[in-house]
Amino acid sequence: MNPETPKPEDSRESAGIQPDAVSGAEPSPALDSAPRLTPVPTSGDGPRWVFLGSSGLRSGWSVAIFFALLAGFGLAYFASGGILLHQVLHRELDAKGGLSPFATIFGEGLMVLALVSAAATTGLIERRRILDYNLRGVGRASRFVSGLVTGFLALSVLVGALSLGGWIHFGPAALSGAQIYKYATLWAFAFLLVGIFEEGACRCYLQFTLTRGVNFWWALGLVALMCLDLVIRTKGQGVWGVYAFALLGLAPCLWLYLRKAKGSGFWFAAWLTSTFFGFAHTGNGGENWIGIFAAAAVGFVFCVSVYATGSAWWAIGCHAAWDWAETFFYGTADSGNLPKGHLLTTTPTGSALWSGGSDGPEGSLLILPVVALICVAVLLLYRRRSVPPGNML
Repeated sequence: MNPETPKPEDSRESAGIQPDAVSGAEPSPALDSAPRLTPVPTSGDGPRWVFLGSSGLRSGWSVAIFFALLAGFGLAYFASGGILLHQVLHRELDAKGGLSPFATIFGEGLMVLALVSAAATTGLIERRRILDYNLRGVGRASRFVSGLVTGFLALSVLVGALSLGGWIHFGPAALSGAQIYKYATLWAFAFLLVGIFEEGACRCYLQFTLTRGVNFWWALGLVALMCLDLVIRTKGQGVWGVYAFALLGLAPCLWLYLRKAKGSGFWFAAWLTSTFFGFAHTGNGGENWIGIFAAAAVGFVFCVSVYATGSAWWAIGCHAAWDWAETFFYGTADSGNLPKGHLLTTTPTGSALWSGGSDGPEGSLLILPVVALICVAVLLLYRRRSVPPGNML
């Protein structure tokens, strides 16, 4: 990806200094406190130039290696987990009756292990630590807790609006006594794993890595490739959510490119990773186009939170609390899946355009102003008081 290639004529390169800004690339965080004195490979250096840039291994190769390792570790861990589950514990995952906390913990736990293994292995190649992937920053614990509070409140606002409009009705509580605490804890752990995996993949590794190497044309090409894949492979109205978000992000990214705006690589990466986030949700059977668009939009808001807070901890907390409130506390459908062991009972009524129908609250048009409110809240709360990751200023 060309942004990592410095200008050969720059006199600073002859001194062995490797500033990313020479090439117009997004500056990446230093790997260590010592200055980098290794000359940057150029097109005259043969194969080294293809694989290495001013930030080390080029981001395109890093992403390819990461996904290959994620798939490999995932297959290995799920095979081992299946043996442990069936032959040692003699237990079956109950796939009937909706989402269960145990099945979610089992599946997401293995995916988190695969993610950590892939990121750690790729980090060894890149000479980075896992925390370098948008997990540093100041006030990590307070950011995480703030995200938890925001996620729960935001979902509550959405459910409250649906209730006031008559698009969702509450029934009797489904749990009582010790069952409440049992399932509250199980679902909290389950959705913490969900938040770690999805934010770890998209807002941590991919956002960090693409920021240091992607340009507008690479982002446009990869977004177009995802849309083409959906055109060829997938049917249904849900895919229009991806098309809509991809088109919505085109104009501002093109504007940043034409202006040669400083820090634009972060926003190209945000457009790409957020579109990918919506693209990944098209595999959920119960999603409509609003839910898919909302997933991509929420992904972008989480990128904004990384920019504003300096890390992905706020996004992890917000993601986990949103899902916990939606699935356990209010007992609504989540991407078309009904949960087992939920506290309250809710039923969508009226037009699916407003109620979300089988998709749940995320499929309602009312989610769009709620997502906008979350974005405003994180910007007002933090106002970029800390330096964003990757020296994006």
